Amino acid sequence: MTAELEPPIAAAPSWWRRPGLDVVDGRLSVDGADLEALLSEHGAPLFVYDLARPRENLRALEAALARTGIDHVVRFALKANPDPRILATIRGIGAPGEPGSVGIDACSPGEVLHALAHGWHPGEISHTATNVSERDLDVLLAHPIRINLDAVSQLERLGRRAPGRRVGIRVNPGAGAGYNEHMSYAGERPTKFGVTADRLDDAIDAARRHALIVDTLHFHAGSGWLGDQLDGFEVALGRATAFLDRLLEAGFPIREVNVGGGLGVPARADERPVDLDAYAQVVARHLVPYGVTAAVEPGDFVLKDAAVLLGEVVTVERRGETTFVGLDIGWNVNQAFFIYRYAQEIVPVRDPLRDRTQRVTVAGHINEAGDVFAEDYPFAPVEEGEPVAILNAGGYLQAMASTHCLRPTGTAVYLERGDGS
Repeated sequence: MTAELEPPIAAAPSWWRRPGLDVVDGRLSVDGADLEALLSEHGAPLFVYDLARPRENLRALEAALARTGIDHVVRFALKANPDPRILATIRGIGAPGEPGSVGIDACSPGEVLHALAHGWHPGEISHTATNVSERDLDVLLAHPIRINLDAVSQLERLGRRAPGRRVGIRVNPGAGAGYNEHMSYAGERPTKFGVTADRLDDAIDAARRHALIVDTLHFHAGSGWLGDQLDGFEVALGRATAFLDRLLEAGFPIREVNVGGGLGVPARADERPVDLDAYAQVVARHLVPYGVTAAVEPGDFVLKDAAVLLGEVVTVERRGETTFVGLDIGWNVNQAFFIYRYAQEIVPVRDPLRDRTQRVTVAGHINEAGDVFAEDYPFAPVEEGEPVAILNAGGYLQAMASTHCLRPTGTAVYLERGDGS
């Protein structure tokens, strides 16, 4: 055990407490369940899901959009979490065509087939991808789904194979927003996503030559952006409407403007959530005058705070001036910091509201230097053998798990409110 430093350098964070994720009898709890007992039963890595949370998040977003009066549709970004239990929960919000039902945003043929296999109708599925191959088109064109094309090349190739088809065009508005600079999908520097302004005339020409009916404009500002970046999203949306004007002037019957996803979820106390009403009002202010349907495709926003990832402290070791807290899980099941540089909150399961008296690096068990979850991180003293939880583990973790180093991808437990009480 490491020696405590006095006085505490930080009080234990409690910003994350909510119904379904709280402290019960001095222990971290999901839906009233004893997390240490679950970890002992199933072993690490263990994802513990609160199935009420994705429903709450989707309903909150839907309600904010509804309050503006704009015609809208919400589609879940499948890549965030394709787990069948999660999809059953989302499908259960509403049957196809029912008010409030949630569609699917797919970004590969495999995701389209996965959505079809789990209860979604083709008309509820919107596919938007980059560098689409002929093999991809073999699958996509076999189903009457919505297809958004993000390159002139794609318009040419799909047009040759399916002249007259309805399609959307994904544009790059030249402005974006993201959790960090690497998470913005558009900006001054060209990215691989979308038709840029200087190529829009080429896209229009390709669509006309192949008699394609362009009925959707799509753009994606970036991923994980928070409340302080709503202005950046609005700039991107405003620039996207300039593309919309040109497509309408070209005679295309645009019925939907898809503003993508990207809404983030705070990971630390100093991060500000997106005000959903303010977000919805931005969307409505720019799109209501056009009389189009606004499509929104959240992924991480829906699932991120719906799960915790449990592991055990296996090493507490000082190396030079740094104390390392080593866990029996690795970046193969938690890429949030390794790939995306997302901040993460890590909480002891026992007495999670202890003061934080040291700064540590929390690291995983993959044999690579980059396998860390937090650096220079205020943390409570912990002992080897003690269970800990990494919060905000519901999106883009289990979905991206690999067997790198032949480490296990773990398992999952799914809880409903009241299951553990």
